[in-house]
Amino acid sequence: MSVGARRRRAFLMLSVALACGGLAASEVGGRVRDVERRVGAPVPILVAARDIPADTALKRADLGLREVPERYVPPGALSSHADVAAARTAVPLAAGTPVTEGLLGGGDPRGGRPAGTLRRGERAVEVAVVGGAALGEAAGPGARVDVLVSTEPREGPGRSFLALEDVELLDLRPQGAGEAPAGRSGEDTAAAAATALATLRVTLRQAVYLTAAQNFAREVRLLPRPSGDSRRAGRTVVGATGL
Repeated sequence: MSVGARRRRAFLMLSVALACGGLAASEVGGRVRDVERRVGAPVPILVAARDIPADTALKRADLGLREVPERYVPPGALSSHADVAAARTAVPLAAGTPVTEGLLGGGDPRGGRPAGTLRRGERAVEVAVVGGAALGEAAGPGARVDVLVSTEPREGPGRSFLALEDVELLDLRPQGAGEAPAGRSGEDTAAAAATALATLRVTLRQAVYLTAAQNFAREVRLLPRPSGDSRRAGRTVVGATGL
């Protein structure tokens, strides 16, 4: 084979390799964009780098950064070591637990704002919930809760599903069953069955979701989380046909 032929062959093989590499990169990029459209771009948040006892003054070595999809960022999550300067833990933190404002003592560590103050992008939403008496004994302002929604069996079998996980409870006020929250109709099924009115710290999207759930659900229930428990159950649904 002549030198010219060998060069042409090498050039052809290089072109094919570059084309294959370009196609592979394009496919990977497309998959990444598809995932980000569904769960959001990665967002850095602070997590406990070790098990940290309650009432501990946080040091830089106690914390690490972890990227999670935007959809799964806990409300009130902190993203910079500067955010927790001179802050102390209000509860024990297990290694890997996302560090949020509600888990720190002394109010908001950034600027001395009182606990419960909303940050940019957050909302406080009121939700009529059942089981208020038991909930009040197990959780108070600053507690982390999961939100369980049960729907009416109107156009199909009813179901119960985990609507939100690990959100902060800002306030809990008892109310009589059938007593609608201010500005709401007592005919709403969830409000009619409610025994308490809970205020939750959520994102705007979560606030819209919970409002819709309250309007169309039979009941909304809060499940208190143990301190330091940041585990996720993911999509959990139980329908009447599955019992």
